Amino acid sequence: MHGSILTRRLASARRDPLTGLHTRAGWAARAEHIIRRHPQAAVLLVDLDHFKTLNDTHGHAAGDAALVATAHRLRTWCGRHGTAGRLGGDEFVAVVRNLDAADLDALIAALHQPLNHQGVPLPLAASVGACRVAELPVRTLTDALAAADAAMYAAKGRGRRGTRLPR
Repeated sequence: MHGSILTRRLASARRDPLTGLHTRAGWAARAEHIIRRHPQAAVLLVDLDHFKTLNDTHGHAAGDAALVATAHRLRTWCGRHGTAGRLGGDEFVAVVRNLDAADLDALIAALHQPLNHQGVPLPLAASVGACRVAELPVRTLTDALAAADAAMYAAKGRGRRGTRLPR
């Protein structure tokens, strides 16, 4: 009995209670596995644009709904070819087996769909940074996250609502 309680607690510690996505620890374990098995894997960081304004203007319930919707869209986009997680706040992460420009365009289109919250359409937008692990000098998850983070901030620096995939 105690073993099953411990198993459930450990499993819940690896899932974000609001979105159902993996937490950083749960996601990282899966991401490491995907990176080892798929040399063309890519790591993405997603940051919602103007999330604080959405929360302040429409309330925390709307903010929570935006986080849940973003998680659902990211999980759907990853499908069977990757996994998504929530790092905290309005920041998400994903790893997929392969990535091209059309994949990024599809993700941005999904993330930018308005959210219908209590009958009110709320605009959503995100900045996305991506890194193909094979293009790194050292192919570690830590380095891929750092490169994706730099790419995400470059996207934000270009006016948000966009993506950045370093060449």
